[in-house]
Amino acid sequence: MKKFFVSAAVAMTVSLSSAWASDPELGDGNLMFKDTVHYQSYLLNKDDTQMTEYAGSVPHRKHDGVNPLPKGYKHAQPYLKNLWLGYPFSYHYDRARGHSYGLDDLFHSDRVNRYSEKAGLPATCLNCKTTTIPDLVEAKGDGFWSSELHQYRTMHDSEKHTIGCANCHDTETMDLVITSVPLDEALKRQGKDWREASQQEMRSLVCAQCHVEYHFETKDHGVAAKPHLPWDNGMNPEQMYEYYASGEPQPDGFQGQFKDWVHAVSKSPMIKTQHPEYEMFHDSVHGAGGVACADCHMPTVDFGGESISSHHWTSPLKTDEGIENACLGCHSDKTAEHMRERVEYYQEKVWRQLNIAQEKSVRAHEAVRRAMETEGVDEAVLAEAREMVRKGAWFWDYVSAENSAGFHNPTKALDTLASSQQYSDQAVQLAMRASKFAIAEAMDKPIEELVPPIMEHSRKLQQSQEHLDSHVWLRYLEKLPEAELVWDGYKKVQ
Repeated sequence: MKKFFVSAAVAMTVSLSSAWASDPELGDGNLMFKDTVHYQSYLLNKDDTQMTEYAGSVPHRKHDGVNPLPKGYKHAQPYLKNLWLGYPFSYHYDRARGHSYGLDDLFHSDRVNRYSEKAGLPATCLNCKTTTIPDLVEAKGDGFWSSELHQYRTMHDSEKHTIGCANCHDTETMDLVITSVPLDEALKRQGKDWREASQQEMRSLVCAQCHVEYHFETKDHGVAAKPHLPWDNGMNPEQMYEYYASGEPQPDGFQGQFKDWVHAVSKSPMIKTQHPEYEMFHDSVHGAGGVACADCHMPTVDFGGESISSHHWTSPLKTDEGIENACLGCHSDKTAEHMRERVEYYQEKVWRQLNIAQEKSVRAHEAVRRAMETEGVDEAVLAEAREMVRKGAWFWDYVSAENSAGFHNPTKALDTLASSQQYSDQAVQLAMRASKFAIAEAMDKPIEELVPPIMEHSRKLQQSQEHLDSHVWLRYLEKLPEAELVWDGYKKVQ
């Protein structure tokens, strides 16, 4: 079996039988670090419920700008459920609570089919949620990635196995290490070896183990369900879209259009962007200047009488002290108030354009829907429209899924959203042309009137025909068979 983890990382938990036990004993990935003051600062992640202007640590619904916390929040994207219709993200997309809850939130997510013996998603989904991945891959080899996710519920523990120390540190030396298979392999394809990286580079690369865009390989072009970082042409949205859209078949790639799903309404082949924080940041003013992720999100603090790199992974904007620790070391001539105002200035501009791009993407799907149901539609032009729908949504989601409301790279964020809006506008024009402009008058309405936001949708609701009849877009979904929960968190309930 191919080895891609350093031995110390593999040693963080007890060895598993190569025959694969059905319920192996997994060790505690934080055990070696619990006596350190760094670990004490890590524990602050678990009790963090503070918000910033645009984000924070309360797991509210990210499409809900109507209800107050903890259900919704003032800055929302109302059309998320519309844009992901037919894909598990449309069931559930909450603000993440943070690293300490990564495993809990995965096992309680409605994206995973908890109403069935089969999850509908592979074990790959564990990749960035637990310290146990090295042992699981060691035990099952490449077959781990496509194995059934539900089988790993009962063997995990929320306290011992969530994202922690052993994801980033050698458990013997405490040196920074890369334990991520997809990042290690992506760097190799770029001709890089993280073992030769500087300490400052490693202070960002350990974050790039998870805060990146990825897709699942297929058995025909790689290893079934194995994560793959689409950096082969570069890390910017245009370059990654080129990777997804064209090229000769490669051992790890695809020929023609890769798709995560087909949108239920427009029948467009879609790509779901994940969370490209590292890609957004790498060529920003800060990234290009040699600033590391940890400089801002793990600044040096006084904790327990020691000066340490904080392991409370959070936004410095939550407190003046956080800004002073993270920002004023370089921006010493500024105040915490000034720095917060500047960050929010950029975020406000990006957020406004983000929602405009989102609305245009919804309008593009609707235009294609109406055109495809028009008699005598030009199918060739409609195919061009679907390509623009797909492209507009990809560029929108590159910013939407990136968790800084644009601040990690405001220039790139605004440029990417401008591209998204242009592609979605082109999709509408092409759809109208495909229909010989039969849909033009019907499309000439405000977006809220043309397509209302879908506020409520879940796996349970999709078991109801009444729910599916409540919105014109929901009628394009198949009714799910009535079922009760099989899995609740780490336990089987029936």
